[in-house]
Amino acid sequence: MQDEQSLIARAQARDAEAFGRLYGAYFDRIYRYVALKIGSRSEAEDLTQQVFMNALESITSYKVREVPFSAWLYRIAHNQVVDCLRKRSRRPTLELDESLPLPSEEDIAAETELKLETRELIEALKKLTPSQQEVITLRFGAEMPITEVARLLGKTEGAVKAMQHSAVAALRRIMCEPI
Repeated sequence: MQDEQSLIARAQARDAEAFGRLYGAYFDRIYRYVALKIGSRSEAEDLTQQVFMNALESITSYKVREVPFSAWLYRIAHNQVVDCLRKRSRRPTLELDESLPLPSEEDIAAETELKLETRELIEALKKLTPSQQEVITLRFGAEMPITEVARLLGKTEGAVKAMQHSAVAALRRIMCEPI
């Protein structure tokens, strides 16, 4: 925690190496969060980069005592996702196949199955309540501990555990429904 606070202070003083270390520490978690919300790999990559560009631009306004740095990043990511989904609803687009370059022949079946499962999961997530979606994407997509999710969402740990439990049960029911 102390190390992160010193990195933040250095990044606020425009130390590129310090911000790079923060970027490295949080990129994968933020990307997974965004990807689960958006459902498009390339769009998620672009949005995640934008999250960190926004964070870099406004890092001097971050106050260590107000919210954890991860919560601050997730708030930026959430806002990017909301903006993206709002724009997407106004301007329908056609998804391009993101499988290029083609995988080797041995991996085609495994990769296809993984893509189908991922799409099925994303579609199932859309059937949950917005708060359940948020808990699932933060807990499993971003791999956040319950305490951080609770703090980020302004809920008790018990409430987050209950939402997670009901969301997982709902996902299980949705994904096991006959087609």
